[in-house]
Amino acid sequence: MRAVTQQWNAGLYQQSYGFVWEFGKELLGMLAPRAGESILDVGCGTGQLTAEIARAGAAVVGIDRSPAMIEEARKNFPEVRFHVEDVRALPYDGEFDAVFSNAVLHWVQPAEAAVAAMARALKPGGRLVAELGGRGNVAETIRAAEEAWKSVADGPPPSHPWYYPGVGDYASLLERHGMEVTFALLFDRPTPLEGGAQGLERWYEMFGSHWTAALAPEKRVAFLRAAEEIASVKLLRDGGWTADYRRLRVTARKRL
Repeated sequence: MRAVTQQWNAGLYQQSYGFVWEFGKELLGMLAPRAGESILDVGCGTGQLTAEIARAGAAVVGIDRSPAMIEEARKNFPEVRFHVEDVRALPYDGEFDAVFSNAVLHWVQPAEAAVAAMARALKPGGRLVAELGGRGNVAETIRAAEEAWKSVADGPPPSHPWYYPGVGDYASLLERHGMEVTFALLFDRPTPLEGGAQGLERWYEMFGSHWTAALAPEKRVAFLRAAEEIASVKLLRDGGWTADYRRLRVTARKRL
């Protein structure tokens, strides 16, 4: 299968997908940042949660692999430190009291490289607080796209870029890299999408560009209409779309 690199539209993300960091505010409560702590925000996006950590008095660094996201974050919060970095190759060794990550680690493969780098970045006794897509996340959305692909394109669809682990999968990864898991929960989070009747199409354009970018322009509209028809049975209600999210939330500490 062909793989397509995800391209991010930082402006669209900030305008239409604010729920990503709004849900992340609950996760910040679990992080409970304190004044004087050093904290790394992995996959900071456009910086909203990084800025919240900074307001608590922590010395925070936000990193993201997307230059477009970091550019937007710097515009939004010029007083906060942001860097373009890949979590799999972090240049840190025992520097942080905590690592925080919201809604990004399911984009990173191999996942073990990210876990190893985050564990290495923590001081002994440092904590990890993370949430990512969990097993079964957007299963219906994926099924609709892959079925729609068959109706408009030759050959198999591009492989999707996501890693959606179960509790045991991710806990095992963390433990292999010197982390002790203190909490783990897999849960459903059905999420209404902005945009009314265009909500699912916009979701595919934002998060599913590995499908749309792999099609000739004249076939993209047919693909999106077919995917909507298939997904509508379970995801369309009263003219609005609901994403079938499942999330994995986990906290851990680096062993002394």
